[in-house]
Amino acid sequence: MQPLKGIVFKVVSVCMFMAMAGLIKAASETVPPGQAVFFRSFFALPIIFGWLALRGELRHGWKTTNTMGHFWRGLVGTSAMGLGFAGLGLLPLPEVTAIGYAAPLLVVIFAAMFLNEDVRAFRLSAVALGMIGVLVVLSPRLSVGASLNTAETLGAVVVLMGAVLTALAQVFVRKLVATETTAAIVLWFTVTSSLLALLTIPWGWVTPTWTIAALLVMAGLLGGVGQIFLTSSYRFADASLVAPFDYTSMILALAIGYFIFDEVPTGTMLVGAGIVILAGVLIIWRERKLGLQRAQQRKATGNMGS
Repeated sequence: MQPLKGIVFKVVSVCMFMAMAGLIKAASETVPPGQAVFFRSFFALPIIFGWLALRGELRHGWKTTNTMGHFWRGLVGTSAMGLGFAGLGLLPLPEVTAIGYAAPLLVVIFAAMFLNEDVRAFRLSAVALGMIGVLVVLSPRLSVGASLNTAETLGAVVVLMGAVLTALAQVFVRKLVATETTAAIVLWFTVTSSLLALLTIPWGWVTPTWTIAALLVMAGLLGGVGQIFLTSSYRFADASLVAPFDYTSMILALAIGYFIFDEVPTGTMLVGAGIVILAGVLIIWRERKLGLQRAQQRKATGNMGS
């Protein structure tokens, strides 16, 4: 294990994904979400193929024993991506990022519901705290009298639905890792999302200008690079160690939103985001503590048996 390298790779992946989000947002006024999903997925493929070739996994990366598992993960994940991209065209980038933090909180609940994972009072309390933070972020958009006809309110609903589907996709991934390689999971999702995005052509694809096309292609390339760095980060450090660095995305979102899109965050959004981040860090801290305890128990058991 090389924890510092794992942290650096994680931070790089967050930077890549936030830059990608900024490019998608810049193109969102011109290009519909389904078309953006296609560019994001299709142009990530060359990067992923190159990565697999360097690892010597290109020939075997396609192998799977759970085709339908990949399909359902792809369907849910692609839908989540599309909703997230739609939200980028309707809400400020920091707000989209803050609402998206609901996804890892919901994973805790869905893992208990669908994977029978043991979730105790501490994690449930942290999830409840985090959801309060999400509600604080959403409150100006979903207050009494707000209408779904307003772009901001619709955007809040769309991004929240995307977070729910993102959490469900993570549950599918947790099931897939039991039988599938990382290469297969990454490759099949990218291929599936590219194909599914093509089904949105009847809903108004446009011929982008060269500038918009360049932004979308770059978004796909950055998404592919980000995926590689994200996957690699978990090879060098424990997930519980690198996970908190996901929240550096808020700093980047605030910077990109302010300097590129002239978006000034509200105090309500910042307070809500802070509460969600606190809840997420508490869950990660608890997971790391329990992981260390389990490791010590296994070590003690091994010493007793030797």
